[in-house]
Amino acid sequence: MAFETVASTEELGPGNRIIVEVGDLWVIVFNVDGRYYAFEDRCTHDDGSFDSGSIDQQAIECPRHGARFSLEDGKPTMPATKPVPRFAVRVEGQTVQVDITQRLN
Repeated sequence: MAFETVASTEELGPGNRIIVEVGDLWVIVFNVDGRYYAFEDRCTHDDGSFDSGSIDQQAIECPRHGARFSLEDGKPTMPATKPVPRFAVRVEGQTVQVDITQRLN
């Protein structure tokens, strides 16, 4: 599998997020101050979605139990103990693309 287009840069402006199916995974893709991130949309603590979790410059938070995962490497805070898979993201023209075969952590 290679990079797949998941959104336009207009759809995924700063502060926005989307959840998309890429291959056989659900992936959350978001924009924090012009930087794009893609993680598997599954908390490693309880398998919940990050759909309504808060996102800041350092981490994404699971809305169910408050575990936070680093944007840089997916490392968790309690109660989670396993990192969330983070994937390669790139911008090509006006599209945001994700490659789930390029895990960054």
